[in-house]
Amino acid sequence: MKRIKEYKKLFKIEGAINLKELKTAYRGLVKEWHPDKFLEEDKKMEAEVISTKIIDGYHFLVSIAPQTKETNLEAYKTTITEFQVSDWHHKSMLLEVTFTDGNSYEYFGVSKILFGKFVNAKSMNNFGKRNIFNSFIYRKSMKASVSA
Repeated sequence: MKRIKEYKKLFKIEGAINLKELKTAYRGLVKEWHPDKFLEEDKKMEAEVISTKIIDGYHFLVSIAPQTKETNLEAYKTTITEFQVSDWHHKSMLLEVTFTDGNSYEYFGVSKILFGKFVNAKSMNNFGKRNIFNSFIYRKSMKASVSA
């Protein structure tokens, strides 16, 4: 959640993410902080760090935007209903779940207590569907691996 708030603040976004507004803000920030604009070496280095943060933030916010989620909703529903949880990691309110189809999703704001219940549930899939997969902000974190 901290990451979401930080990036929204960087792009001056309040409330829901609108991709058109995000893109406009992104282009403005990239122009403002492009390293080639600066002659002094220390300013150029600072601009490189900030421009990297801008690019990371843009891609992150696009991945959790309602329009992106809506576009990928059918594939997400298929993954969480037809495939089993194969792996999971929890660190500081972030739960990453990998499914047997190879897709991984990050869920933001999942407490350690809820994670413990998830791991110890009789069926992680059923518990996840009822309490996590449709309740928290999520984003796809890894593309399905390609089979040869």
